[in-house]
Amino acid sequence: MSDTSKTVKKDAVAAVEDASSAAVPVVDPRLLVREEGFKGYLTEFKRKVRGGELGSLPVIIGLIIIWTIFQTQSSNFLTAGNLANIGFFLSATGMLAIGLVFVLLLGEIDLSVGSVSGLASAVFAIFVTNHGMNPWLAVILSILTGIVIGALHGWFFAKIGVPAFVVTLAGFLGWNGLMLQLLGDSGSLSIPDDGPLHVLGQRSFFLDQDISGAYLLAGLGTVAMLAGSLIDQRRRRAAAVPFRPTSEIAFRVGALAIVSFVAAYVLNQASGVPNALVIFLAALVITDFVLRRTSYGRKVFAVGGGIEAARRAGINVAFVRISVFAISGGFAALGGLFFAAQTYTATLGAGGGNTLMLAIAAAVIGGTSLFGGRGNVWSALLGMLVIQSIQTGLDLLNMNTALQYMITAAVLLAAVVIDSVSRKSQKAAGRG
Repeated sequence: MSDTSKTVKKDAVAAVEDASSAAVPVVDPRLLVREEGFKGYLTEFKRKVRGGELGSLPVIIGLIIIWTIFQTQSSNFLTAGNLANIGFFLSATGMLAIGLVFVLLLGEIDLSVGSVSGLASAVFAIFVTNHGMNPWLAVILSILTGIVIGALHGWFFAKIGVPAFVVTLAGFLGWNGLMLQLLGDSGSLSIPDDGPLHVLGQRSFFLDQDISGAYLLAGLGTVAMLAGSLIDQRRRRAAAVPFRPTSEIAFRVGALAIVSFVAAYVLNQASGVPNALVIFLAALVITDFVLRRTSYGRKVFAVGGGIEAARRAGINVAFVRISVFAISGGFAALGGLFFAAQTYTATLGAGGGNTLMLAIAAAVIGGTSLFGGRGNVWSALLGMLVIQSIQTGLDLLNMNTALQYMITAAVLLAAVVIDSVSRKSQKAAGRG
């Protein structure tokens, strides 16, 4: 090698070493936000809003406005009894909305959930009333019925290539017809007030008219969040990745404790926390964990974000699609049992009427995108709070059903418009 080549090589090596020594280490922006404290979080919040990442902010603001308007029109709206009714009656449709969130995350739709919920309640009633089956076993079989139906829809969609809209529309008609066939000419079937339906129908958790159940739930929820946050902090710290500081954990847990115990106190002024609401919240916690903390949840988001990219990443797209529709069917069946527990009757109207539309509206109003890839199961709770608040408030004001439909439609349209504008803003900011 010539002296000139050696000199050039040495100069190149020296230049690389100088550049390496002068390079500024890359710092995770989340660490910078947390180091700045409250100011950092405020700056990050403003950045997200300008970039179209609104999250649950619009629906929370909307809920505050709705509650304020109805409270000024009727002093009974924010009473303990009315709030307990809102919590009790939103749970059934909310269960359908949880399953729909999974489907919407794929950018698809399931039009069969109303019919599947009605069919599940009919199956349960026939097993228990006509055949004397153990009610707990009947619950399992009813939910399995919904799961199998949902998986069948998913199979036609994922394997045969039939559009989800067409498959589930056929399911909407077909399963509704089967429910009519099972219930017969009477059109209804009474269900005994015992077993699981008795539990679902109770308005006071833990013990009838015992206020300790509400405070027990509030305490358990607070302790669970504290323990989970500290474990996650320790795990992330050991892995040398960004973690929440203890001060932030204390603030979040304290906020949850205040909200939980205030809600427990308010509901105890009526009859306590309804069992249906407790089970609904438990379902939200479990499904939220599945979507955010498991590889399966990440696959659902990946498929919703881009099918071809998900395939190239080695994800079994067909399995994800079939499983998501099975989950939707299972939650639809569970919602049907919630409806049955409200009247202890399986009727032709179960899951009919505007049930399907309200379940879809709840998921979308709560913040889950119709375009797929964005949302969370808590949108089912937020959306149902909005819808049930509108229905209950208008009932208190003796408004007719037509007005309820029109107002709910306007709120739904506003939610979709906000979602569309948000997506455009994110694309403009380079994050869409």
